[in-house]
Amino acid sequence: MTLTDLVDLLVLASARTEIADFLEALLRVYVILILVYIVVNLLFAFGARPPYSPALDKVLGFLRDVCEPYLSIFRRFIPPLGPIDISPIVAILVLQIVGGLIVRAIRG
Repeated sequence: MTLTDLVDLLVLASARTEIADFLEALLRVYVILILVYIVVNLLFAFGARPPYSPALDKVLGFLRDVCEPYLSIFRRFIPPLGPIDISPIVAILVLQIVGGLIVRAIRG
């Protein structure tokens, strides 16, 4: 192996690590967004509805637009158990497990 080959391997390893770190951070942020969405919906279910605010409406719309497509996949297969919806818990677990496997595979 030449010095150039070693430098190329180091650059490749560094890039893989950076991609894995970015993906890990992205997954962590998405899980946090899902948790915030769940808590907000839980508060609304208990009647804690703030007065109308355009800024708050945009934030809630963003949370709904970001989280609902992923959560709806699990809601199709997991019906609510009375007033309790366990599909977000399953969705977060699947995201953590699959995301962790992908990050580990990227890191090599």
